[in-house]
Amino acid sequence: MTTPSTPAQTTHVRPNYMLIWLYLFVMTIAEVLLAFELPVSRNLKLILLLILAIWKAMLVALFFMHLKFERWRLRVVFMIPLPLAAILVLAVITEKLW
Repeated sequence: MTTPSTPAQTTHVRPNYMLIWLYLFVMTIAEVLLAFELPVSRNLKLILLLILAIWKAMLVALFFMHLKFERWRLRVVFMIPLPLAAILVLAVITEKLW
């Protein structure tokens, strides 16, 4: 007699939320210093602030919303609205040109 096969147990490792919070805190301090203190060009500031904001949003989505541990299909459902939101933001920004 054969025993029914059991699905493989996968262990879920809890992320270090305090370390992620520290990363977010350090990036926020970097954004504030970049915005108010560093004498760099305006375009470079905007690009760096945008990169930091995207990186912070990605950390929050992956760890605090637990998307890192979900199936790929759920990640795709989360990512589909992002280009649509970018199109909407660009349309609102460029509305003055229409």
